[in-house]
Amino acid sequence: MKIKLLSLALLTALSAPTFAHEAGDFIVRVGAATVAPNESSQDVAGLGEFAIDSNTQLGLNFTYMVTNNFGVELLAATPFSHEVTLPDGGANNLAKVKHLPPTLMAQYYFGSGNLRPYIGAGVNMTVFFDEEFKNTEGLPLTDLDVDTSFGLAGQVGLDYKINDSWLVNASVWYIDIGTDVNFKLDGDPVSIKTDIDPWVYMVSVGYTF
Repeated sequence: MKIKLLSLALLTALSAPTFAHEAGDFIVRVGAATVAPNESSQDVAGLGEFAIDSNTQLGLNFTYMVTNNFGVELLAATPFSHEVTLPDGGANNLAKVKHLPPTLMAQYYFGSGNLRPYIGAGVNMTVFFDEEFKNTEGLPLTDLDVDTSFGLAGQVGLDYKINDSWLVNASVWYIDIGTDVNFKLDGDPVSIKTDIDPWVYMVSVGYTF
């Protein structure tokens, strides 16, 4: 009886439907994306380095499966907003800045079943906008402007297909974002080289068509 039950369980597992990504599939994923900066900068007016907080927004990515294992993905999101401080100088809420970080990745998907881990590598362009000083703590700072950044990106992720159309996903990116932060200090132009280099974490649901 035990052998029959074991055989039946094995047969059921082997006959369970398998939902795999296939060449020609388009995958749209929507979820929560968190940008967590790993920042460093040159010294700012003798008050230390910039510190940048994390922010979570609606993340979107679009993947086209070129083959059963190779895909191309575009990462997008609603604008991220970050508070910039000078913690060593006691300047909290020094500035606010928004950015969009579109990232294009080439991906390789392992396996061939419902569970598909993958890795990716690609390029990023981060566009900054709405930069403004908020609370300069009496510092003569004006005319904030942050340059657009171009850099490389790496990624690991995992898809689990629930059925032929729907999936759940978790993924992590590391993005090389380096920029010049430009402003005037007491009327004199200053440019501070700043590396943001964030980890980006995303949990999402996806639809395949």
